[in-house]
Amino acid sequence: MSNPFDNQDGTFLVLVNDEGQHSLWPAFARRPEGWTVALAEGPRDGALAYVEEHWTDMRPAGLRASAGAGSA
Repeated sequence: MSNPFDNQDGTFLVLVNDEGQHSLWPAFARRPEGWTVALAEGPRDGALAYVEEHWTDMRPAGLRASAGAGSA
């Protein structure tokens, strides 16, 4: 069985957690707790483009905040 995350023809959501981390998620799969939909169901390429545009800093929000507090 192939990996549904790699399905070029599948439909995907973009999920985001409370730390601002993004995840490409197959639309048919149950959404994990603690994650909300940032981009509704659509083609894989569109979901990937959304993640690339909106998740520019891979660090969790808590780490970004603590790093910013130290530079003040």
